[in-house]
Amino acid sequence: MLPDFRLETYFSKWEFTARYHMCASDMESISVADLLQLAGEDDLAAWNELRLGYTESYGAPELRKAIADTYEKMGAENILAFAGAEEGIFAAMHVLLDADDHAIVITPNYQSAETIPMSICEVTGVALDPENAWHLELDEIRAAIRPNTKLISINFPHNPTGKVLAREVYDGLIELARERGIYIFSDEVYRLLERSESIRLPQIADQYERGLSLNVMSKSYGLPGLRIGWIATSDRDLLGRMERAKHYLSICNSGPSEILAIIALKARQQILERNRKIIDDNLALLGSFFAEFADIFDWAVPDGGCIGYPRFKGADGVENFCERLVEDAGVLLLPASIYRSELNSTPTDRFRIGFGRHGLATGLGEMRNHLHRKAA
Repeated sequence: MLPDFRLETYFSKWEFTARYHMCASDMESISVADLLQLAGEDDLAAWNELRLGYTESYGAPELRKAIADTYEKMGAENILAFAGAEEGIFAAMHVLLDADDHAIVITPNYQSAETIPMSICEVTGVALDPENAWHLELDEIRAAIRPNTKLISINFPHNPTGKVLAREVYDGLIELARERGIYIFSDEVYRLLERSESIRLPQIADQYERGLSLNVMSKSYGLPGLRIGWIATSDRDLLGRMERAKHYLSICNSGPSEILAIIALKARQQILERNRKIIDDNLALLGSFFAEFADIFDWAVPDGGCIGYPRFKGADGVENFCERLVEDAGVLLLPASIYRSELNSTPTDRFRIGFGRHGLATGLGEMRNHLHRKAA
């Protein structure tokens, strides 16, 4: 039995009632009309002529080709589409892991990265170090490996910290897994939103024969309503087993969503340039805000993605702060309890803030007013 998904339970209460959604994990979205303006003639014709029937369980060939084009070494035959990233996580964990296996996951984490494997087998958590810029210590991964370790699950740029691994740590992790035949499941949904291309990591499916790259249209592309995600891997037998698992889940994706995803992937440079500009503008706003309240918050610009995980230094604690902020000012942040781990201790003085959407200045203004009222 899987536990309640804390983030989604919290969002079910506040996401659509709070006036200022300041912890969104995705980029500002666009309308269908605006997306269709980016379509070529063939894709526009495919959209207009689409019949609303079932689609291929692997994903339309054109979609898989468009996804494969975002990798260096993957072809359409190396791609399996899912109804969002969550379905991909669920299918991969259930296909890869058995009760006698052992998995390693990093903490803090997106909850299902931990709870789904824990529902199948024994899991060890390895914590990122908040006192050292969220560094991952490779020796701790090495120490956690057992003879039956089947999987290491990672996520960079990281949710919620925005950390990107140093390349030497990333390469070392691959070599460590390769020596022991361990799979690496790499959640890469924030890739392409790094602060600098120089720190961008290659996708694990392009680097490692037992690597699985998870991605989705929701985060970097800002199109969560499409519900199109995918896993890329050179292990086609494993891909086939995940496709059969999908038969018990969504079966297939939405035809309209697949065509719209194809259009977005072909226009990805325009979309990503727009999204990086939004992030740059919002990071400037956040820098000024947190400098103004340096006695209350510790803030460092994340390496990548569109979310950060600042420290709250107030005496009332981050849980009370977030609760009062949303109730009194309508500003929604995610407190540290959402990222609590059952595997090891995680910071209790942090909160997630998002900076991928328009309207941040207004939300920060309400947050500023709330802090001044508290101080009065």
